[in-house]
Amino acid sequence: MPNTILIKNAIIVTLGEKNRVLRGYSILCEGGKITKIAKAQNFKGRYAKIVDARGKVAMPGFINSHMHFYSTFARGLGKAKPSKNFVEVLNNLWWRLDKKLTNADSYYSALIPLVDAVRKGTTTIIDHHASPFAVKGSLKAIETAVRETGLRACLCYELSDRDGKEIARAGLEENAGFIRYAAKKNDNFIKAMFGLHASFTLTNATLEEAAEMGLKLGAGFHIHTAESQSDQISCETHHKMRVVERLKEFSILGPKSIAAHCVHVNDAEIDILKETGTAVVHNPQSNANNSVGIADVVKMSARGVLVGLGTDAMTVNMLEEVRNGVWLQHLKHDPSQGFMEPAGALLVNNAKIANRYFTGLGELKEGFAADIILMDYFPPTPLDENNFYGHLVFGLSQSAVDTTIVAGRVLMEGKKLKLDIDEEEVSRKSCELSKKLWSRF
Repeated sequence: MPNTILIKNAIIVTLGEKNRVLRGYSILCEGGKITKIAKAQNFKGRYAKIVDARGKVAMPGFINSHMHFYSTFARGLGKAKPSKNFVEVLNNLWWRLDKKLTNADSYYSALIPLVDAVRKGTTTIIDHHASPFAVKGSLKAIETAVRETGLRACLCYELSDRDGKEIARAGLEENAGFIRYAAKKNDNFIKAMFGLHASFTLTNATLEEAAEMGLKLGAGFHIHTAESQSDQISCETHHKMRVVERLKEFSILGPKSIAAHCVHVNDAEIDILKETGTAVVHNPQSNANNSVGIADVVKMSARGVLVGLGTDAMTVNMLEEVRNGVWLQHLKHDPSQGFMEPAGALLVNNAKIANRYFTGLGELKEGFAADIILMDYFPPTPLDENNFYGHLVFGLSQSAVDTTIVAGRVLMEGKKLKLDIDEEEVSRKSCELSKKLWSRF
């Protein structure tokens, strides 16, 4: 059978709403999808490729629901002034860096973490891009990197008024143009949202125009929401309302929208997020690093808000992120609370969020996308549906991803990349470009 992959001898963890842990089963992939999961003895045909996954756990690839590829070129940059609060972090580092990016920089700063994502078993990423002096074509530059690695990504451009009307206009057009382009392309690899920076950098006029354009295009919005208390102070000072209330007033919220962070939302805002069906994406490591606080994931989850997990560019390793999410919820509450919520955000809710744009992700199920990772793991204690989260956080998180498959294409096997990418050359070129950027910083 051409273009088929049979995965046998793995411990299969299906995830989904009704997670199952299967032993003695095999997975057949064909045409980019999972076509059969059944007892091993039911597979007697000839297959193009057979993967013996003995000693490994097979599970869906991880999803990262909030990322910034462009931050790659900040790695090792020591020229930013020390920052004592979040606004200083933005002014001293990120808003200086993003102004210097070219489209070539955007391409390479995406390619580096995308290759690393293959290694870490992260197969779908929802990204939020900013390059205010190289807006036009920036999303297509990132798309090129995504397609070269074979991963899936939902892209948007970070609209803001912080750099003036002309650049804000370019941001509106880049979002709208790429949304139209992705809709016309209509594949399951590249999707688009309408990106917005944050309430405190958007005027009413720009927010109104973005809302009108995005809603007309049927797009969801991706915006940083009450990440720092300063966002709330600005909104209450200038608009006499809180951030989530303002976003609702401009019809930014809804089932296709992502409110990233939500560290400083109150009970009324949580109710609005729930009522509008807006997804919240928690980014624990970034929030701790920027000292903005710890989002109350326990409370939001209990109130029915769909809470996913992102990395905000701190890593592409979702297992590193989920562990930090657990520790910080324990710190915010107590050790009896905050374990299931971050784990569920990664393993269940991220798929729900991604499937608002893509189809068939986040579960090993017949008819779903063949996005599968194999992780080295011999369980030292019983492993089943009821305790898998514990094995993931305390066991699998310390194991290696051996194989990464997306849409039935093997991107890594035996911990060796199968991509048509010269990593050494990519690193050399990235280093060359970042050095030039640093000289402009």
